[in-house]
Amino acid sequence: MAEHADHPAYPVGLRLHGRRVVVVGGGQVAQRRLPQLIATGAVITLISPSATPSVEAMADAGEIRWERRRYRDGDLADTWYALVASSDTTANDAASAEAERTRTWCVRADDAEAATAWTPATGRIDNITVAVLNTTPQGRDPRHSAALRDAIVEGLRDGTIAAPHHRNHTPGVALVGGGPGDPDLITVRGRRLLAEADVVIADRLGPRDLLDELPPHVEVIDAAKIPYGRFMAQEAINQALIEHAKAGRSVVRLKGGDPFVFGRGMEEAQALAAEGIPCTVVPGISSTISVPGAAGIPVTHRGVAHEFTVVSGHVAPEDPRSLVDWPAIARLRGTLVLLMAVDKIGAIAAALIAHGKDPATPVALVQEGTTAAQRRVDATLADVGERAVAEDVRPPAVIVIGEVVAVGPDSAPAPVQDAAE
Repeated sequence: MAEHADHPAYPVGLRLHGRRVVVVGGGQVAQRRLPQLIATGAVITLISPSATPSVEAMADAGEIRWERRRYRDGDLADTWYALVASSDTTANDAASAEAERTRTWCVRADDAEAATAWTPATGRIDNITVAVLNTTPQGRDPRHSAALRDAIVEGLRDGTIAAPHHRNHTPGVALVGGGPGDPDLITVRGRRLLAEADVVIADRLGPRDLLDELPPHVEVIDAAKIPYGRFMAQEAINQALIEHAKAGRSVVRLKGGDPFVFGRGMEEAQALAAEGIPCTVVPGISSTISVPGAAGIPVTHRGVAHEFTVVSGHVAPEDPRSLVDWPAIARLRGTLVLLMAVDKIGAIAAALIAHGKDPATPVALVQEGTTAAQRRVDATLADVGERAVAEDVRPPAVIVIGEVVAVGPDSAPAPVQDAAE
């Protein structure tokens, strides 16, 4: 329209919760736009004779109401916002005309000039939405807007764009899984919480490189060096978390891998709950899967292993404190992944063989997985104890036992067994 030519669009955020929204067309545009509309809590009606499988799944789940027909005049009655995105230009024109008559803000996927609203390129970081919109028709370049959006979001995530909070931090503790060691493998949420922390209590196995990125005012505490006097080490860590949180600080407990995979994270969460301290758990990428993957070992593979079992090896099989049913483990046909087992691997291998495991079963020891110091030592169940000593394998290391160790990019594909696999 001519009146649009010299006047920029006015950016605004629409609060659509509980309000009627109509989407005309069930194709790829609707598939991309509907999830965010659903997230707003809008009451959404889709009008289209057909839809993509993803859009149909939204209707089947009750997230939208789907009227399987073409657009008819009057469909936009009592509508606050309309997205017109069908492949029928005539229907799109008619819907746009109705939107103009009823003063309904309307996005046209096929003709931005005929629209009364434009959709910005958006990205989310926690509870913040970043929206990039070129507000003049002459300069509209959706790809440029998307590129700007991506650059801003990535910059906020990795800290290259500084955007400090100008509000008081909420005191409490976040149990953050730092992943297997590579600092790039921490979650986006974990990295953001680290950047906002007042105090970080870090494990030895956490991603150490991330600590170098913290601002100088952040207090970093090595969990292994907390003085514990009359406390056991874990009790001392719990007490440190409690004391810093009660002092009004935002605390991150940075742990290796995932907080709840042999990480004693639940003990810390229970201690905090007993003191009424808010606790957020941020899952991490577990070394049980990521380290074998980084070494070229899939823990499952079609035709080779349909299961994988993770066992802590910090207690030897013959130790009365062991909670592992080693005879049952030896009978399993899938992959066995051991953590904290370097110094016990000889005894574990002997127990597995004694309970029927084939001594020729392949074994891989992956030390310092996902880091620059990563190395892999291959063996069999029969000689892994000797190989670990001869190659001076040291913790942290993930040990993988099973036929998947022999699977790699250059190995022959597994035969097709059935369509369900």
